Amino acid sequence: MFQGKGEKMRWYVMRDLKRVNAKLPAYKLLREMGMEIFIPMKWRLATHEGVCIREKVPLIQDLLFVHATRFNLDPIVEKIPTLQYRWLRNAYREPMTVSDMEMERFILAVKASESPQYYLPEELTPAMYGRKVQVVGGPFKGYECWLLASEDPQVKRIRIDLRGFFAVIVEVASEYIQFIENKCDLKTGN
Repeated sequence: MFQGKGEKMRWYVMRDLKRVNAKLPAYKLLREMGMEIFIPMKWRLATHEGVCIREKVPLIQDLLFVHATRFNLDPIVEKIPTLQYRWLRNAYREPMTVSDMEMERFILAVKASESPQYYLPEELTPAMYGRKVQVVGGPFKGYECWLLASEDPQVKRIRIDLRGFFAVIVEVASEYIQFIENKCDLKTGN
C-alpha cells in the first residue's frame, strides 16, 4: 500500500457500525482491499438452512484493528459511512492506536492458543492474579506477565493485555514458567 510521505503504519482502533448479520462487514471488505486486520474472534453455534454449525464470529461486534497509515485509511473511512475511527477522549480528533509491539504480542498469544479466553479490564479481579512470571520457552518466550490463580496446579494460564481494551488468558506449559523475584524481597531478605 502507498504511504504518505514519512508516515508510519500504525494499528488503528476502528468501529464497524454494520449490523451483526451484514454480508460484508468492514473487516472482510478491508481484507479484500489487502489491508492487515485483526479482530478477536470467538466460536459460536449457529443454524444455517436448518443445519447447526460451529463458526467463528467477532468477539465484540463493532471492534476491529487495522494496520495502515492515515493517508490510506482516511479515504476508505470517508467512503464507508459505517466505518469509523475510535477517538481518544479529551483529544480533538486523535484516533486511538495500539503500538506495533503490543499488538504483535497480543496477536501471537491469540493465534498460539487453541482456546483463548478474553476478559474486559473490569472483569479481572485481584483474586485471579498469581505471581509475576517470565516465559522462557515456547511461543510466548520473553513475555513478562501475570500467572493466574488456578484450581488445577497442572494448568498454567497467563494474562496478556491489550491495554484499555481487554486481556486474553492463554495456557502455557509449566516448564516454560520462571518466577520473577520481587525486588522488595531481594532488598529486605524477606
